[in-house]
Amino acid sequence: MPYYLAIDIGASSGRHIIGGLEDGKLVIREVYRFKNGFVKKNGRLCWESDALFENILAGIAKCGEVGKIPAGVGIDTWGVDFALLDEAGGMIGDAVAYRDSRTDGMDKVADAAIGEDALYARTGIQKMSFNTIYQMLALRTGQPELLEKAKGFLLTPEYYSYLLCGVKKHEQTIASTTGLVSAATREWDFDLIEKLGLPAGLFGEIVKPGTKLGPLRPEIAERVGFSCDVIFPCTHDTGSAVVAAPLDEDSLYLSSGTWSLMGAELHQPICTEESRVSALTNEGGFGNRYRCHKNIMGLWILQSIKAETGDVHNYADLRAMAEAADGFPSRIDVNAPRFMAPDSMVDEIKTACAESGQQVPETLGQLTYLVYQSLAGSYAQTVAAIERLTGKNYTTIRIVGGGSQDSYLNALTAKACGKKVTAGPVEGTAIGNILVQMMAMGEIGGIDEARQLVKRSFPLETYQ
Repeated sequence: MPYYLAIDIGASSGRHIIGGLEDGKLVIREVYRFKNGFVKKNGRLCWESDALFENILAGIAKCGEVGKIPAGVGIDTWGVDFALLDEAGGMIGDAVAYRDSRTDGMDKVADAAIGEDALYARTGIQKMSFNTIYQMLALRTGQPELLEKAKGFLLTPEYYSYLLCGVKKHEQTIASTTGLVSAATREWDFDLIEKLGLPAGLFGEIVKPGTKLGPLRPEIAERVGFSCDVIFPCTHDTGSAVVAAPLDEDSLYLSSGTWSLMGAELHQPICTEESRVSALTNEGGFGNRYRCHKNIMGLWILQSIKAETGDVHNYADLRAMAEAADGFPSRIDVNAPRFMAPDSMVDEIKTACAESGQQVPETLGQLTYLVYQSLAGSYAQTVAAIERLTGKNYTTIRIVGGGSQDSYLNALTAKACGKKVTAGPVEGTAIGNILVQMMAMGEIGGIDEARQLVKRSFPLETYQ
């Protein structure tokens, strides 16, 4: 039985999950897990890129140790962040993280070159301060010598795939997160790139998810103890998660984790002014589809509260406290920039409540209840916007990812949105990664077959 290895790296952790078919079902197993996070380096928030790659290699080697050597390996990560490359293919500068403040004010620089509405009409990408377009402009205005030296760039999963196999290519789903790709053609918008004063030579070939890049470099194969093919899954983690969502024509997806990505899978992008004002984005999906969704701050706020209060309470404790505070009236806009990376999430929430004339939470239960209710409210607003723009009524919300384990939030979502909710699979991103690899190798006939396999293989919880 062929095995396939998904390396799924998030903002706080990474995991190596191997899977294959057994008796007509997809069976997965976690073989390696590691912590991730950004650190302060040269005055910036940066990813520890060398340590990340060491963990990638350690997890691949672990497959040999447990006797499950994969036929393919694919990497998925968050979007927008990248590595600049010199002529020899080495990284230039640091791997700056999207939560860093270097992009402050860069939207104004972009607006001077092309208006916000015109930019959205071309790319269909939700304006977020950390988008690659603004990170590139931060380099152009603050460190132009790095751009002048660079001969190329690769987004995070593309970069680590390149380190594994030596092939430099861009993948469609992750490239779409940059805000520099035409929604209509799915290719780099070189007219836009010229308007922004960015070097056109940085931008290489974009290929589809499911592209086989090649075998491991000989020195990598020697280190991990075997060789296999490196395959592009949907390298944007949400793209992979949506592949694993058991969608049909009447369902929306909600990829729930540090971020909540909520939307619909469409065959055409929606790049209208109403869509822009509704803060919807049109990112690449598998099979030339589009993921029309909203980026919602998600469980990041709860994760920050948990860490800030000393990690003395687990998530079950926080949910119980929230339920006990039922009826607390205050709410926040979970998507407000002030909650992106505050020094104190607790203080920021209290300040936001005070400034808006609402009751300030005094207990941890009131604080977490407020966040849960605000998240559910944001989901309901997003559903309404998508239904208005598509002219369609959706009956079901399919929640995938780690956040699908939060039964309290799932129930609140069903109530707030007035929809049936199904939750699972938990490892949706890794499963979607594996499914695309299996399609690339001809083991699965297509996306519909892949989703039927998900339904057979993993339990789904229902909320109404």
